[in-house]
Amino acid sequence: MNAPWLNHYDPGVPKTIGSYPDKTLVDFVTERAQKNPGGTALVFKGKKISWGEIDRASDAFARGLREIGVKAGERVALVLPNAPQFIIAELAAWKLGAMIAPQNPIYTEREMQESLAATSPETVIVLTPFYERVKRVQAKTSVKRVIATNIKEYLPGVLRVLFTLVKEKKEGHRIELQPGDFWFQDLLKPGEPVRSAATPESAAVVLMSGGTTGTPKGVLSDHRGLVTAGTQIATWLDAALQGPEASIMLPLPLFHTYGCAGAQVIAFIRGIPLILVPNPRDLDDVVKSIQRDKPALFCGVPTLFNALLNHPDVVAGKVDFHSIRACFSGAAALMAETKKRFEELTGGRIVEGYSLTEATMACVVNPLGGPNKIGSVGMPVSDVHVRIVDSDDAAKELPAKEVGEIVIQAPQLMRAYWNNPDETANMLREGSLYTGDLGYLDEDGYLFIVDRKKDLIKTSGYQVWPREIEEVIASHPQVAEVGVAGVPDARKGEVITAWVVLRPGESLDAETLRTWCRDKLAPYKVPARIELRTELPKTMVGKVLRRVLVAEAKSAS
Repeated sequence: MNAPWLNHYDPGVPKTIGSYPDKTLVDFVTERAQKNPGGTALVFKGKKISWGEIDRASDAFARGLREIGVKAGERVALVLPNAPQFIIAELAAWKLGAMIAPQNPIYTEREMQESLAATSPETVIVLTPFYERVKRVQAKTSVKRVIATNIKEYLPGVLRVLFTLVKEKKEGHRIELQPGDFWFQDLLKPGEPVRSAATPESAAVVLMSGGTTGTPKGVLSDHRGLVTAGTQIATWLDAALQGPEASIMLPLPLFHTYGCAGAQVIAFIRGIPLILVPNPRDLDDVVKSIQRDKPALFCGVPTLFNALLNHPDVVAGKVDFHSIRACFSGAAALMAETKKRFEELTGGRIVEGYSLTEATMACVVNPLGGPNKIGSVGMPVSDVHVRIVDSDDAAKELPAKEVGEIVIQAPQLMRAYWNNPDETANMLREGSLYTGDLGYLDEDGYLFIVDRKKDLIKTSGYQVWPREIEEVIASHPQVAEVGVAGVPDARKGEVITAWVVLRPGESLDAETLRTWCRDKLAPYKVPARIELRTELPKTMVGKVLRRVLVAEAKSAS
């Protein structure tokens, strides 16, 4: 099996890990609680929570869940931000042999109903501002039990008092429970330690994904897959995770594979603090958290790195980000200019990674020490193999530098789509994951993403990849963000359209940008339309929603 990337691993990174821990994440937490009960497991708004505390709290909550009827094999939906309640609830569910089904808290009612239908949970644990939304769709779902929790329950003392006085009622955190529902704190039941029912083969998590078709599907991963993925990335980023000051900051949501199967798993396996930031859109809080908690590894997405670079205090040089040894970037393409500027700011390296929810965290990552090639998302990590096949003939494997569909083989691939055998069979074939993403491997085994199959623009007989144009426009010194897509057109088939956000205080017209593109792109790739905007629609994780931009353009025409 051809694997040229193995010759370019950083020193100390093994070609194969061989024997992975035969444990669940619960096992890691329980062992930490026994060996180092006072060690910091979580940091939330400056408050430190120890391994002993989260182990005891998850035991107590497991007893409460068992008392109200939660059983092994059930799904427990978590409609929660990054907060200690998420960690405590998932550990409690796992101890009972149940699995978690994290949900996006900002889903509309329709999206919430579709997502709950895709995962069929019997129990929902919800933050108070989202409680009414869950209740409005509950009758149309499988949900039998609803448990509410208030964000203030784990805030540090002074902040908790201020929140209660100033924000709780105004921001919708103060609610009245409907009959039959429960408060999170009331289910923290005293008693004997809970012996975990989870095994490495037990189903652990059902994460939502659109897959290659865009329709909501639940991706089922087991405990072994989570531990395998976390071990791979922890091994790859080992140099950034050494020493007593090692910690990981996670401003990205735990309902996404990046946080759920990545950052928190690495923290549990390595026994280092996980710094939880509940809202990545609150940039003032993100900046304050970096200053106060001093993470060694910062997990972000390109839009967050961009936003931090443009934060007034950062621009004015008032903040110090030099605790950051490394940043991990995923979920969307990282522009070369963003990488360069953020590395200059922190002195740490941004390593970009690539994977899918269906592959359980990053399978391809740039070296922490070795060369990072511009435009590449890196190389397959230990025990992962990537090949490129003809997008119209999967049996035909393509040589270096030819663009085709990316196919991944790895020990941590999803088990299946939840209750969706047809889609599972389409995505998983003979132990390989057919991603629906297009890219190529170079002669050294570095992977370059071209785009998703479905995002290909076909204009006047040409095929154009949006990302290539986005890279060119993003390299303009006055541009902060950009999205490119094809808008249907009767004459050309599709018209290349760019939506651009400028950096604060900058001004630029569309024709100047078009001239910039003409110097760097073939004429047919130059956007026919350029629209300057104040912001771009994004997912909670920070991906630019190209389909929303196209829908807006179609409705305006």
